[in-house]
Amino acid sequence: MKMRKKIWSCVTALVLCTALFVSGCGGSNTEKKDTEKGADAKKEELHIAISANPPSLDPQSVNSNIVGGIGIHIYEPLFAMNANYEPTPVLAESYEVSKDGKEYTIKLRQGVKFHNGKEMTADDVVASMNRWVEVSAKANTLIGGSVFEKVDDYTVKLTVNEPASDIIMILAGPIQFAAIYPKEVVESATAEGISEYIGTGPYKVSEWKQDQYVELERYDEYQPAEGEASGLAGKKEAATKTIVYDVVTDASTRIAGVQSGQYDIAEEIPLDNYEELAKDTSLKLNVDKGGTLNLFLDTTEGIMANQKVREAALAALNCEDIMLAAYGNPELYELNNSWMDPTDTQWGTDAGKEFYSQNDTEKAKELLAESGYNNEKIVLVTTPDYAEMYNATLVVQEQLKKAGFNAEVESYDFSTFMEHRADPNQFDMFITSNSYNMLPIQLSVLDSGWAGLDRPEVSEGISKIRGAASDEEAAAAWGDIQTFLYEYGAATVLGHYTGVSAMDGGVEGVDYLRFNIYWGASAAE
Repeated sequence: MKMRKKIWSCVTALVLCTALFVSGCGGSNTEKKDTEKGADAKKEELHIAISANPPSLDPQSVNSNIVGGIGIHIYEPLFAMNANYEPTPVLAESYEVSKDGKEYTIKLRQGVKFHNGKEMTADDVVASMNRWVEVSAKANTLIGGSVFEKVDDYTVKLTVNEPASDIIMILAGPIQFAAIYPKEVVESATAEGISEYIGTGPYKVSEWKQDQYVELERYDEYQPAEGEASGLAGKKEAATKTIVYDVVTDASTRIAGVQSGQYDIAEEIPLDNYEELAKDTSLKLNVDKGGTLNLFLDTTEGIMANQKVREAALAALNCEDIMLAAYGNPELYELNNSWMDPTDTQWGTDAGKEFYSQNDTEKAKELLAESGYNNEKIVLVTTPDYAEMYNATLVVQEQLKKAGFNAEVESYDFSTFMEHRADPNQFDMFITSNSYNMLPIQLSVLDSGWAGLDRPEVSEGISKIRGAASDEEAAAAWGDIQTFLYEYGAATVLGHYTGVSAMDGGVEGVDYLRFNIYWGASAAE
């Protein structure tokens, strides 16, 4: 796998130094303060403005960038991706695979302590991993039925149903990742998730005030893995004592806050503010080509279960107008139908492109007439907490109306939106932004638990990819699945987005792999 490179747009502050002549024997208060703190003094708190309240702090069960982005600082998995997108041991020490490829014997690191002071052992890993296989839609789709067992206090065995070359990579996937919790936390979990937020990561949860902030504090007994820090793996060092994720749903408030110094970092900056902020010499802009903006259609319930209706919806879409409304600046998005990074030589493909951005209202009307559609209400659920999703939804609504759909938008806060999105009885369509995955089999669109798509073409296609004898054979099998997604009207890529975070010029050490990584970050006083 190639490394995804981030682009830094940094405009450093111009410091104007003027000689200060002071008569008498006393210096200024500012001079005294600077001397006491030192020129390299760092803040003890890093404030990060995020765009939505996390619906949970249980990354095993929730497919959400905001949950995963906070969660990587609290919890750790057995394996994680390094900067080269290679699965690397974190809580694991090593592993061996049986000759038939069905058994993985994993040695655990010793002396690792949870935030409650308890040492991590095989009992915790077995409980956590068996729960993950069950509650993570991604894990269940790919290795459902696999079982973890205890061998001894520091060894576990994974038995999979079918041998495959990607098992460790699946265990290292960063979304809905395989976080290790204490056994008692797993056993007390309900259908709503875990109720205690205890991991082994460099930060522990000190306070979570709903709709206001999540506060993390440095875990002084943290035991990092060996090796240099790399992506989500290697030696992690909590550079700042406290990290506070401030929930700031209004983008203009996030921008004003980072400009005034109230926040050190502001995530999810609308791209139509990019040019304005790039001129602000006190800020740095972190610009990452992050993934795809996608429209998902309900294939299982109500009028949208009619394939002709879904085909009509795709025929009506003009993705250029949708992406412009979502991101504002054509330089910061790309129109392309690939579900994977288009530059990925293995997985980037234009298969099914004839169904992408058709912008054909008349064709849509004809398909609707053939379908027997009788003005049934089509519900598009969205959230204003993510401006790009909300704005794109409004444009899709107008395009559907022109084609004859009775399309209505229902808007909720992010947590409620996630509840509606997860239930095919509560949506007909929804839009989300989804970060790039290392493997197409990890895409949310292929998870039956994501938007309800449950078709043999998908499950059989995944098996063909995983059992392919060559890269070319695997790529061809993925091309067939991508074509099916468009042809069946299950979902469509709207375009590829660029994410922007703004940060004070004194912030250093922020990294990126699937999420912004803050454990090495610090801010100057």
